[in-house]
Amino acid sequence: MRSEDGTEPASARIAGELHRRIAVGELTPGDRLPSTRQLVREWGVAMATASKALAALRHEGLIETRPGVGTVVAARRVRRPGNPRSAALPHRGDTDAFRDRIVRTATAIADADGLAATTMRRIATELDVATMALYRHVRGKDHLVTLMADAAFAEHPLPVHSTANWRVRLELLCRTHWAMYRRHPWLAHVVSFTRPLLTPHAMAHTEWAMGAVADRGLDSTTLIHVAATVANFVRGTAVSLEREAEAEQDTGLTDDEWLREQHGILAAALRAGSFPILAGISARDDVNLTLDTLFEFGLQRMLDGLSALCDAR
Repeated sequence: MRSEDGTEPASARIAGELHRRIAVGELTPGDRLPSTRQLVREWGVAMATASKALAALRHEGLIETRPGVGTVVAARRVRRPGNPRSAALPHRGDTDAFRDRIVRTATAIADADGLAATTMRRIATELDVATMALYRHVRGKDHLVTLMADAAFAEHPLPVHSTANWRVRLELLCRTHWAMYRRHPWLAHVVSFTRPLLTPHAMAHTEWAMGAVADRGLDSTTLIHVAATVANFVRGTAVSLEREAEAEQDTGLTDDEWLREQHGILAAALRAGSFPILAGISARDDVNLTLDTLFEFGLQRMLDGLSALCDAR
């Protein structure tokens, strides 16, 4: 379809170029395609336009979304029959199962391309149904994101019984949450402590955290603050995970590669001698600062601080 002035829509031009790259072998099965963010930057289009271009290729069976990887060239082209908007809807008895499929599909998209790319239209395209069909099972994107978050907590259960002391239990909770945020980088931006997730699995984690220190003689206010502080420490560190993943997608550089590219700028700033401590650290090759090292260091210092409360009782 062309516009009134005869020009091809931007989404069609983007899809056509990606189709060409796949056809000539520039992109082979399993290769990652540019993310929607990269397409927005490269083509100067809106996020919706970039998403529409990828949706067209996805409907042709040329690309697929792989959890933890992103959008890749499909192993083999399988054209989907018919119009996705006329695809059969689930029977009434399959409603819960279909809602679970919606949540799993949305989560896979968010893991690969972020929440901004997780639109109802894209989810519908993945499921080969009309967009409005999704609203029979979820009230809207906010409701869907809540379901996605609860499903993420459900994937990371905590042991029902534990004889370990409070510190071991809280450390287990933190490591479980860190693994959860690493698997779902978008999740840290969804979790809030002023407006908490009032969902069964998220609340179970809070209950478990309080249970870890329930025998320490803490009053109710202190008890809930300990649980919130521990969970918020992990979340506060994890909010950088999505930005880190986006930066790597946008630049094609890992953090180490990016830092090496900035060496000249850093050296110039340190040459003046105004930052002697930073200069001394930058000259060493045994200093490593990453989100994982921040998590490990902060975790132990936080637990050290809580021992003043929990071991004193």
